[in-house]
Amino acid sequence: MAEALLISNLLLWGVVIVLAVLVIALARQVGVLYERVAPAGALMVNSRVRPGEPGPEMDVTDLDGRVLHVGGASVDGKGLMLFFTSPTCPVCKSLLPALISAARSEKSWLRVILVSDGEESEHRAYIAANGLKEFPYVNSPIVGARYGVSKLPYAVLLDEKGVIVSMGIVNSREHLESLFESRERGVASIQEHLRG
Repeated sequence: MAEALLISNLLLWGVVIVLAVLVIALARQVGVLYERVAPAGALMVNSRVRPGEPGPEMDVTDLDGRVLHVGGASVDGKGLMLFFTSPTCPVCKSLLPALISAARSEKSWLRVILVSDGEESEHRAYIAANGLKEFPYVNSPIVGARYGVSKLPYAVLLDEKGVIVSMGIVNSREHLESLFESRERGVASIQEHLRG
């Protein structure tokens, strides 16, 4: 009986040691993969405007009747994010909490304007359902056309002088944050930063 207990104990210790070695090897592989897989930033799919260029200037009216100037140097010295959204876009809706949080935490230097087009009543319901009253909401296809937006959700970040800092399709919180990261690093995109 004592002999069987000793053998089973030795076998158990052998299994524990093998498992410990496997866990260490797997942890090492996860670290290697983490270094190889670079963070993905917002994907720029735009041939009309490019980072480093002045953003197209225009006056637009939001749903509350306020006239807003988009592009050009800002009067208040703040940057501007144009967030292109739609009431029928599920990814857009899932990003709204991240957008609201980012807008509030970056409000010292950033203004956000939501842009869409379509039936006004749908947009008013979208604003009410998602707590977007604090943001100007422009319902016009002109802004998207001038900025070359073809897919949603899309965001364009302009600096206080009206120059496009970064832009792209933002399918996740990480993509949205990559626009701010690009601004801080002085590059057009995270991909450019990783290449350079």
